Amino acid sequence: MKDIAAKGFIVSVSLYAILHFFTYFYYNSVLIEVLSVLGLLTLVFGLLQLRGSKLQLPIFLSSIAVTILVMSGDPLIGSLADGFLQMRSLISLLLVVPMISWVLSEEPYIDEIMSFGHKFLNESRKFYVGLTGMTQIISHFLLFGAVPMMYSFIDSFLKEHKSAAWEQFKGTAILRGFALSTLWVISIPSFIFAVEALGATLWKSVIYGFTAAVGGSLLAAFFAYREERRSGEDFSAVLRTEIALAMKKSRNIGKWNRDVAEFALLFISLFGTIFIIHEVWGIDFLVTIPLVILVWTFVYFLLKKRTENYLANGRKYISGSIPKQAQQVSILMSAGLMIYALNKSETGNYVIGAMNELTEVVPFLNILFLLPFLLIFLGFIGLGPLPVIVLVTGILEGANLPYSPELVVLAVTSGSVISIMLSPFLMPVIILSSMNGLKGIRNGFRFNWKYAIAFYLMTQVFIQASLLF
Repeated sequence: MKDIAAKGFIVSVSLYAILHFFTYFYYNSVLIEVLSVLGLLTLVFGLLQLRGSKLQLPIFLSSIAVTILVMSGDPLIGSLADGFLQMRSLISLLLVVPMISWVLSEEPYIDEIMSFGHKFLNESRKFYVGLTGMTQIISHFLLFGAVPMMYSFIDSFLKEHKSAAWEQFKGTAILRGFALSTLWVISIPSFIFAVEALGATLWKSVIYGFTAAVGGSLLAAFFAYREERRSGEDFSAVLRTEIALAMKKSRNIGKWNRDVAEFALLFISLFGTIFIIHEVWGIDFLVTIPLVILVWTFVYFLLKKRTENYLANGRKYISGSIPKQAQQVSILMSAGLMIYALNKSETGNYVIGAMNELTEVVPFLNILFLLPFLLIFLGFIGLGPLPVIVLVTGILEGANLPYSPELVVLAVTSGSVISIMLSPFLMPVIILSSMNGLKGIRNGFRFNWKYAIAFYLMTQVFIQASLLF
């Protein structure tokens, strides 16, 4: 039964994505109805693959959505059909973005970047900033897959150093780096969805988020250095020794590093093309990004004359990786139903109204102070950054907030950053714990709660100062 469900899910979600792109450019009412049916089948086949606790959240969200729709008095079938279309862009993006990782695995780009940047990385604080920054760059390509990849890399680089202090150093740098990437990386679905849903200008949102991420990286290095001094270990001496060994293994001798230059060209070509196409033709980013990725990935393998690798990756991805996305897709499809139901019933306006009433009671508060706590709370009940952003921005989408949408995006994504770092129930912490053997509560809350408070205060100072000036 599970095999049948997996095959049904592969077919239905693939057709759902293909038909989404087709109907975006060539609208057809009959095909839109077919798209809704495929959305239903995708949810059904996705749920049939899940077991135990993985079923709870999508079923809960779907049940709440159906209950609200029934109580609203509108035709249930028509409302469900519209609800299954809510996440069409996001699900299609989620299916395509992992293809970028095929490119990253073709050459030892990360190893060569570390070797090339040895002068910058030869001191523990600089190395920590570099590691958080590299994790953010790799997140463009791998999403939360950057967590296991970067940990595997840094663990092999520091394979002789397994003390508690070193594990905290490695784990917090990678987890904080990935969390900060959700502030500005345009291939992260939660960020780009927030920008689109709230009507923000992308380049402004990226600048705000990148500024906060740089500040967050420097703040993280400060906290890491305090922990290093408390442990009594000299990380800098160890790092200089290991970097010297890595340089000897580099396949690029001299000042010119071909792999680093190639990586920079790949990065600029991918995201530069996305911006250019959006600006010239005005296509939505949630549509532009996956279409560019599809072409860009194929062109890379074509120029490398490795089309057989491209086909092998494609077969492996369709048969092995797509079924593993059943939980994420099911949650998104259910969240789409719930967002549609909330908007139909105007429940979102009540939530915003309650927040506004609280800000009237406490004079110095405004809703941008409170939004991060809503995301943190949802993170601790098991909602990952993508469904959390989808739900919260779905509520905010219809609200008339007296703030620039870019600041609202920053407030929302800063809450997502904190929930990713602290919650032991979210995938990045779970993956990290499976790799370093530490408990989720330790990798998440225990290692990061002080930093999370400082990061919240830092971003709020920026947001509130922007409101004043």
